[in-house]
Amino acid sequence: MALVYPQVITGADLLHGIIKLDQLAPLLKRRGAVAVGIVNSKMYGVRSFCKVMEKYGIKPVIGLSIELLIDDDRTVLLYAYAKDDIGYSNLLKISSASSTRETETLPLKWLKAYSAGCIFICPMTDDSYEGLRNVDLIRLLTNSCGEESLYIGVGRPGGIRHHEEYAIVEMAEAAHLTITAIQESRYLHKEDEFAFEVASAIRLGYKLNDPSKPQTRKENAYVPAEEELKDWFSDRPEWLSNMSEMLLSCNGGLPPAQFILPKFPVAEGMTAEKLLKSNCQAGLKRRIPFIDERYEKRLEKEIGIICEMGFADYFLIVEDFIRFAREQGILTGPGRGSSAGSLVAYALHITDVDPIRYNLIFERFLNPGRITMPDIDVDFADHRRSEVIEYVARKYGKGHVAQIITFGTLSTKSVARNVARVFDFTNEEMAFVSNAIREEHARSLEEAVNKSKPLQQWIAIDPIREKWLHAAKALEGLPRNASTHAAGVVLSPTPLVNTVPLQNGGEDIYLTQWAMGDVEESGLLKMDFLGLRNLTLMDRIKSMIEHDKGGTFRYDNIPLNDDKTLELFRAGDTTGIFQFESAGMRDALRLIKPDKFEDVYAATALYRPGPMENIPLYSKRKNAHERFTYLHPELEPILKETEGIIVYQEQIMQIAVRIAGFSLSEADLLRRAVSKKKREILHEERIHFVQSAVRRNFPEKVAADIYDLIVKFADYGFPKSHAVAYSYISYQLAYVKANEPAYFYAALLSTAAGNQEKMMEMIREAKEKGIQILPPSVNKSKYMHIVENGHIRLGLGAIKGITPTFYNVLKEARRISKPWTSLFDFAVAIGGDHFTEKNIIPLVKAGALDEFGESRAVLLASIDAARNHALFVRPEGDDLLHEVIYSVANPKYSPGGTMKRLTLLENEREVLGFYLSEHPAVEMKRRMQERYLALSEVDKMNDRTFVKVVGLLIDIKRIRTKKGEAMAFVTLQDETGEKSCTIFPKQYAANNVHLQELNLVMIEGTVERRRGQPQIVVQSVKEV
Repeated sequence: MALVYPQVITGADLLHGIIKLDQLAPLLKRRGAVAVGIVNSKMYGVRSFCKVMEKYGIKPVIGLSIELLIDDDRTVLLYAYAKDDIGYSNLLKISSASSTRETETLPLKWLKAYSAGCIFICPMTDDSYEGLRNVDLIRLLTNSCGEESLYIGVGRPGGIRHHEEYAIVEMAEAAHLTITAIQESRYLHKEDEFAFEVASAIRLGYKLNDPSKPQTRKENAYVPAEEELKDWFSDRPEWLSNMSEMLLSCNGGLPPAQFILPKFPVAEGMTAEKLLKSNCQAGLKRRIPFIDERYEKRLEKEIGIICEMGFADYFLIVEDFIRFAREQGILTGPGRGSSAGSLVAYALHITDVDPIRYNLIFERFLNPGRITMPDIDVDFADHRRSEVIEYVARKYGKGHVAQIITFGTLSTKSVARNVARVFDFTNEEMAFVSNAIREEHARSLEEAVNKSKPLQQWIAIDPIREKWLHAAKALEGLPRNASTHAAGVVLSPTPLVNTVPLQNGGEDIYLTQWAMGDVEESGLLKMDFLGLRNLTLMDRIKSMIEHDKGGTFRYDNIPLNDDKTLELFRAGDTTGIFQFESAGMRDALRLIKPDKFEDVYAATALYRPGPMENIPLYSKRKNAHERFTYLHPELEPILKETEGIIVYQEQIMQIAVRIAGFSLSEADLLRRAVSKKKREILHEERIHFVQSAVRRNFPEKVAADIYDLIVKFADYGFPKSHAVAYSYISYQLAYVKANEPAYFYAALLSTAAGNQEKMMEMIREAKEKGIQILPPSVNKSKYMHIVENGHIRLGLGAIKGITPTFYNVLKEARRISKPWTSLFDFAVAIGGDHFTEKNIIPLVKAGALDEFGESRAVLLASIDAARNHALFVRPEGDDLLHEVIYSVANPKYSPGGTMKRLTLLENEREVLGFYLSEHPAVEMKRRMQERYLALSEVDKMNDRTFVKVVGLLIDIKRIRTKKGEAMAFVTLQDETGEKSCTIFPKQYAANNVHLQELNLVMIEGTVERRRGQPQIVVQSVKEV
């Protein structure tokens, strides 16, 4: 008998099994196993399973566990295996069919349609057959599966025989069905049973000590040794032989990789190639009215390569869904990645970057010498991205389009916390575990424990913590849950279920059961539909400008030489500007001093680890502080735009073409080769490059020096096409900020809701530019922030507790009423049913009712009176006499006393997330005679500078040092920003009494930078 393992459920099955392939395969290899069958509940992990087993010389058999629905409410377990390629195809369909049903079961009547090419095992000893071990069920199964394809499975896990084994054997023999031994394996070793129980608890959401927990134990569901199997079935060795023969007879496997390219529907008599050419020529004329020879030749060359590689349909598909987006007013990005180097993409309006104007290279995107799938990633405003995917699904059919799955894994910290939760550790224990594990310093839980003395001591105190660690290590790295990939979509000319297994996804779009890499390996074309938050921001700005000023505002009409915009970049005034917000990038801009768009996209390429060391050199050369020469005059046309420095990958390719006479395809292969830094490849390419250059009459030393320059910058090179395309977005946002700042900040504030520090920074900036922040108003505000006479009126949606539903009630009442002048007018207009404390208190606290001329204390005290008045005037909301009653009613405000200034400000922070009237620190500074440094000024101070600052304590984190001494990290906030402060043990002991959240304090200390960020090391804290 050959050693085989027929029913392995791997860790890919989302905690239904915890077997890791990198542990399973070596174990089976040592034992001499010749075949192993995977039977996960979905087709999760099948491709990885096959690849790993083949690597170890073990035959992988593709199988599936099926929950077979035999009547309205009873299911039984059935194992299905791919006997041949038809069977493999049917397993894809079975897994998809059950996974797209709400119950995730397969009706018995469907089984016959999918049975061809499959072998089925009916595991009669499984608990699901309790009460169903009878001739009638066997008859139903043989009718669906076919007698020759159905086996009866008998398991003896741990050598324990099932109490009905004898009856099962009699039934099988009477039905002339072969009996095979079965052994379901969900964990690797017997001692892993507890870890599997923990996995089940995590999956089902119960605690191990819960007396009402479901029974999920799977005793002896491990991978037994050959001697154990022989011992368990010593009286029935033929069952083991049947098991081997059955598994070894299965030859259904993964089909060979081949491109499965989608088809674009074309009219009769038309081909995709002809349509592509026609669309490109018409599109280029719209883009460029007067087309010169450069454009004609480039377009012809690109179309030829695209058609020769078989990608005409793909370009038409992308053109079509981008056209749909434009027609629906969905903002799309100007392009991303290397696709911006294509003139075809520009002509079809897939990108907005003219590759000839910016000297971009098509072969960097699509190289006929390197056959790969094209990759056009498209950005959409993220709030409308789903509309485009839904359009594609409608156009090509629901069964031809799917989003791609992604799996969330139990990472080091995640597994520690999840296992601790099912162990019912206390909150304090959970917090300790979480804080003790530093994932950035450890690649595994074991390493994290080895590096943490406190964690080792904590574990040693209690044996239960040892069990926690053992279980967590066993589960670490396993996938825990499935979700939808942020961008990936696949499209197939044939039903996807022929190629990949599917399951239900969101928005009525299917989801693949395989992750990105597996989907691409199957030959399907993956497209990225990316949601970009900055495009949503730009869409909001565009809508506001068009609403207020009329006409159409077009980003593609923005001039790229606008001095106000370039001045904004030169000043580093880039809050809210895509790619340019970090402090380091702002410093780089101030150094570079951009005076043209080319400098803007050069900055994006330079500001990365490695290349950023060239920023000072670029700046000196650009601003005429340093003269330089080229290794050879032929390099000047290529490197002039980047001050003699290789910044872009395209420059490497251009150098190879100009110096060594390479074709652009060869140049792209060189670029890829040298970036891998493999010594033998570098040596081969050096010989090739230098000899080719010498044949073109370049001196050998010059050619060698130029090659060395290429190698030096190969890692530094950034795709110029991507730099240009993405810098369009940055520039367009900067243009709006420079020329329409109120609209920019109004839209930007909406994106920062909930981030107090960011909101304060934006409000401070807006005020510095002369833009007032007007409080929310029930008469004037919309749901979102708007621009009002050049200033920003806060939206009611920014108020915590104000829902879109309530706003719509208010909006309708406002439409049919005159502007409200009192709380009572407002109450009557919206009706007593809606005028509740839940809705009105947040409005009062935010200042949205200040226009009624009463203090907020009075307004809060008068809510009940106003509601009673509304119910009296309109008892049912539509009383015909309410006008008469309203005219005689004379409601009065209730006395409210005096509200402290600090209370008023705290109320604002509570409902808006920031202080609107003013920050409490401002009033405190007014009262105090000394001058205190603004927190925003701390960034400019040198290390060890003594500072005195005033602010609000908004976050306090107390910890103990390795010596057990107490210390704290606090966050101080004033009207200019926030700053982290460190209070060491000695100062903590003296000042701890003042460390209360929302205390107003004065802090003295010294500036110190850690990881490049300035903070204050505290000497003293005083309450003010």
